[in-house]
Amino acid sequence: MDFKPEGIIPPLVTPFSDDGSLNEPMLRKIINYVLDAGVHGVFIAGSTGESYALDAKERIRAFEIAIEEVNGRVPVYAGTAHITTAETVRLTAAAESVGADAVSIVTPFFITPNDQELYQHYKTVAESTRLPILLYNNPGRTGVHISIETIKALSKIENIVGMKDSSGDMTYINEVIRNTDENFHFFCGRDTLIFSSLVSGGSGAVPASANIAPRLIVELYNQFKQGNLEAAREVQFTLAPLRMAFNLGSFPVVLKEGMQMIGLEVGRTRPPIQPMSSDKRDTLKSILKNMGLAE
Repeated sequence: MDFKPEGIIPPLVTPFSDDGSLNEPMLRKIINYVLDAGVHGVFIAGSTGESYALDAKERIRAFEIAIEEVNGRVPVYAGTAHITTAETVRLTAAAESVGADAVSIVTPFFITPNDQELYQHYKTVAESTRLPILLYNNPGRTGVHISIETIKALSKIENIVGMKDSSGDMTYINEVIRNTDENFHFFCGRDTLIFSSLVSGGSGAVPASANIAPRLIVELYNQFKQGNLEAAREVQFTLAPLRMAFNLGSFPVVLKEGMQMIGLEVGRTRPPIQPMSSDKRDTLKSILKNMGLAE
């Protein structure tokens, strides 16, 4: 398959209006905010985008808005994961029909499929679409871990072109890269390990913190690609306090409140996730000020 994913691909938040509906103008603004920073793709309706809280109609509308607003400037990756294979197939077909460039599919959640079941799940989805597919391993959120052997088997399917991993396990990252070839592209989903995964042979990152600091993360990637390893590592360390601040509240409220602090009115997270406490909010504001991201 000719499609070659690479670079920094922010998993965008889904902005909501005061009445809780999808805030379409703000989604367009966020897309242009990250594109202006030089990102290499956008990822719509992933876990950062509260895909678990979106119904199918909202998710597909978010795909449509992104495809229209991006207008071919970078690839649009659509999050089409669902608990069941059948619904994942339906969402993937919808993403293809509205013009997405690729899809990213996290493992089923709540249930815990074994290796054979995971293989069949992804194989069935891959056979249902012409779109390139990125696997997504996020065991901390789903309770499901894609084994190295399963990844090796899936990587042989033509339109499964890579994966995103948010495990935070560098041994696992190295084993994925060691056990797959140059046609399978690894993307780091743990923002504190972008530099390390690039050094190990990764193709890029899908960093949630790029919703707030896209220019910083693009700089990290560009410094690495230019061979300036020391500079890239310093940017990684500069980014670290923002990613570590995610622990100040329930995912993904810290990210959304941080975006509000830099002037992007993305609205609240959908319940049951609640706003941050005032003291944690002050801590986050201080971190953003120290990084030069907020006043």
